[in-house]
Amino acid sequence: MDIQNFFYTDEIEAVEVDPGVTRKVLAHSDNLMVCELHFQKGARGNLHKHPHEQISYVKSGKFEFDIGGKKQIVSAGDTTYKQPDVVHGAVCLEEGVLLDIFTPERKDFLK
Repeated sequence: MDIQNFFYTDEIEAVEVDPGVTRKVLAHSDNLMVCELHFQKGARGNLHKHPHEQISYVKSGKFEFDIGGKKQIVSAGDTTYKQPDVVHGAVCLEEGVLLDIFTPERKDFLK
């Protein structure tokens, strides 16, 4: 694998992944990935699960997360953790941006 050390946001395409939600895959390797997601107010990250560990850092906005059936509201500066295979999702209460970190990388995001 060729190692890439620098990733420039203006060279990365934002992809619509759900209505009102766009994602940029930022820096990544086989073992680690960070993505930037922009949410419009009312947009949803529908309930789902995957075998990756995931941390979400709330860069801006306010979100109601459902993680394993427990709902809580988080806002700028807060962080959530999702263990492998836990069902989770979010609703955007105030327009915002999340940084999602995965291990290992989400190869399905690179297609």
